[in-house]
Amino acid sequence: MTRVTVGGRLHFGFQNLSLAHRRLYGGVGVALTEPRLELRADRAEGVDCNDGTARPYVQAVVDHLGVPGARVRVDDGLPRHAGLGSGTRLALSSLVAIADAYDIPADPRESAPALGRGGRSGIGVATFERGGFVVDGGHPTELFTTAAPERGEWTVPPVVARHELPADWRFVLAIPDIGDGRSGEEEDRSMRSVVERADPTITEEVAQLVTQHLLPAAATGDHRAFGAAVDRLGRLNGAWYADEQGGVYRPPAGELVARLSDEPAVTGTGQSSWGPTVYALTDAERAARVADAAADALAATDCEGRVTVAAPRNEGAVVDGG
Repeated sequence: MTRVTVGGRLHFGFQNLSLAHRRLYGGVGVALTEPRLELRADRAEGVDCNDGTARPYVQAVVDHLGVPGARVRVDDGLPRHAGLGSGTRLALSSLVAIADAYDIPADPRESAPALGRGGRSGIGVATFERGGFVVDGGHPTELFTTAAPERGEWTVPPVVARHELPADWRFVLAIPDIGDGRSGEEEDRSMRSVVERADPTITEEVAQLVTQHLLPAAATGDHRAFGAAVDRLGRLNGAWYADEQGGVYRPPAGELVARLSDEPAVTGTGQSSWGPTVYALTDAERAARVADAAADALAATDCEGRVTVAAPRNEGAVVDGG
């Protein structure tokens, strides 16, 4: 069997959501070591999958590759629709594992649109490929001025910047158990509503933030400046999303962010994608303290949930054809 292992990802936000500018979206995010997906695949007749969430992705890959079937086992999985990239991870892991099992070459970037991935953000594909902190170039706005392209009729946004982050940085994740974040048709409707009403002046502030603060901080490993920049990026994106998600952050993310921001060991906080995952940036030495604060924050909001400590992952998915 071919095994694929890859961590989740955080999506810090977009560079532009206004139709008034030349390029739309432009994702910003980072690959993580945890939580992670481990998936095994082998040849089979028909689709045999032990995970109901993964099965549609496996079927889509089988159809895309034109193979007889696949036997797939998910040994470890990402929380579904929690802002950690579970859908793209499942689609691309299934792709490379099944292709390898059949000795078929497969390029995740080229195949992603046919599998319904990379239609807005390129962060999921880029971090699957190489890991690291990534900024993508977005899509030409004219593709979205009337209606979004049909499935597969786009290319994955190009990577315009990538940096490896220091190994001793830690992202403490608070993942409340409050149901799935937005995905599929619901997410498409919400994003369309946001794009049609987005304030174009926010884009100008985001552009300065990314070029003058966030990218230099990533390039130089400036922990405090990076945390402050992703924190601000999340708040600016939240101003775009406020009407759709009930505030700058999706409840209860706002309260979690507020409590974690008060922790001295934290340099930046935010909500990943539509949530509900909230992250707090710290370092390895103080991560346990921040993890305790995250657990306390979940308890204070009367939320069940989990806390995970992750390092930046500076490599892509690992494929073992053993």
